[in-house]
Amino acid sequence: SRVMYGARISLTIGFLAVAISASIGTTIGATAGYFGGLVDRTLMWFTDLLLSFPRLILLLTIVGFFKAAGAQTIYLIVVILGLTGWMGIARIVRSQVLSLKEQDFVQAGRALGLPPSRIIFYHLVPNALAPVIVFASLAVGGMILVEAGLSFLGLGVPPPTATWGSIVDGGRDYLRSAWWITLFPGLMIVF
Repeated sequence: SRVMYGARISLTIGFLAVAISASIGTTIGATAGYFGGLVDRTLMWFTDLLLSFPRLILLLTIVGFFKAAGAQTIYLIVVILGLTGWMGIARIVRSQVLSLKEQDFVQAGRALGLPPSRIIFYHLVPNALAPVIVFASLAVGGMILVEAGLSFLGLGVPPPTATWGSIVDGGRDYLRSAWWITLFPGLMIVF
């Protein structure tokens, strides 16, 4: 029952964190790709700067610095994972928008006098979402794995709330006598 309850928390954290990172990455990537020039160079420089930091060390620093108690920790983990996972999506969306912005429908929108925000969010982003959906569906597993790692280290969701990582952490002292405590949440993380 703890594995099933932990699934609810772990999957919620994974999906919400990916939704935040996909939203931020799509906005930044579409803006950089559409405007080009100095805007593109600045946003991609910032993206590359964040990509150069090891993500685990960045996560450990932020979580340790903003450590909250209780339910706020779940929201903190979701926000931190979302804010540190958007860079790959931004690069994917930027590359899609760079190829799409030369299409006729974008030129027609410019000729009609549509504002850049409408062209970006109503015409370019919907056409660039296919690779974002694929990337986001694969990123959910990565977010769950990172959350499980943080919970295993004691920096994730605090007990008694069960997540897969905290259940594995709680069962590691009993591996010889009660191996099933760690095995089943570990298998869920692998799957």
